[in-house]
Amino acid sequence: MIICESGFVVSDLQTIAGSHSQIILCSQLYELLPRAKIVENLGICSQVTFTRYVREQLLLKNVGKDSKLFIKDLQFDEVPVRVYQPKSPSSGRRKGIMFFHGGGWMFGSVDSYDHLCRYISRETESVVVSVGYRLSPEHRYPTQYEDCFKATVHFLKTAEDYGVDPSRVVISGDSAGGTLAAAICQGLVNRKDLPQPCAQVLIYPLVQVADFNLPSYQQNRSVPILYRERAAFYVLHYLNGDISLIDEILEGEHVPEDKKLKFQKWLSSDNIPDEFKVRGYKPHTVSSEAENVFDRVKDAFEMASSPLLSEDIIICSLPKAYILTCEYDVLRDDGLLYKKRLENNGVPVTWYHMRDGFHGEMSFFDGSLLAFPSAKLAVDDIVNFIKSA
Repeated sequence: MIICESGFVVSDLQTIAGSHSQIILCSQLYELLPRAKIVENLGICSQVTFTRYVREQLLLKNVGKDSKLFIKDLQFDEVPVRVYQPKSPSSGRRKGIMFFHGGGWMFGSVDSYDHLCRYISRETESVVVSVGYRLSPEHRYPTQYEDCFKATVHFLKTAEDYGVDPSRVVISGDSAGGTLAAAICQGLVNRKDLPQPCAQVLIYPLVQVADFNLPSYQQNRSVPILYRERAAFYVLHYLNGDISLIDEILEGEHVPEDKKLKFQKWLSSDNIPDEFKVRGYKPHTVSSEAENVFDRVKDAFEMASSPLLSEDIIICSLPKAYILTCEYDVLRDDGLLYKKRLENNGVPVTWYHMRDGFHGEMSFFDGSLLAFPSAKLAVDDIVNFIKSA
């Protein structure tokens, strides 16, 4: 099933800016972040702390009590979560939604995604669990995955305590949270002691860190708010913090020849429809494998980092999926490739493509200074999918 956002097709970032002037302000705010080094040099706080503060201020909305929801901050197996429960009576057990926030595994919080989780809980009349997993660089791989997995297992075991049918739990997330959501679904496949998720919602997910030269990475390398180099920067901080490897990662020199051959059937621009290559794409050839790089980033090919690269026996057992992609996003082709991988293994996929969308746009859906009407349409489409799941 394919759903494309209604509207015009834009040809370049200038057209996007002309259509949505808010993106100019949004990108300018994010451009301030590299100057966090000055704050660190003055001894005020670290670059990461400053950057988190700026991002939180950009995304935070007025929070407090909600007339339609019970909202509680709890611990699920020692993992911080925020639980949203509708106050309205229900004739039966509700649907449950696990939500993992984005932010490159380094940023984001239950607070900055509070407005989105409230909206989804109210509109779907579901119990939403937003997970406050630990962040890098303080906590490296696989901490983020382990936190989300523990919280999910806890919820599946205790769902009835929250009025939720444990067989009707949706796993969801955006960006790096989409990576975690896809990986959690895969990690649950062999847990026969637990009910399986009924669906997965993946919002512009990163599902592989082997190829940073797909068409969308080339076309959108300089499109805010997620640049090509910044995506690799986040990945390296997630894995081991060795930023000196960024050039090798971007060139693909971290992938041994045997893995290239194995991944080619899943990770190839040939699997991307031609319509997504018209803005310019040149096939990239890696001249050689950089010595010892693979050993330093081998976790990049594990399920928690690259769920696209898992074996068919896992993929074919996954629940139906909703995948959202944005035309002006370096991660667009990750979503397209995962869509194809799922469909090839018999997993039903609902696809929503934001033709004039950019990475991170879903955070600006609800009437703030940086609100985008197209994001509201997309959120409502996700709500409709969850209602029918």
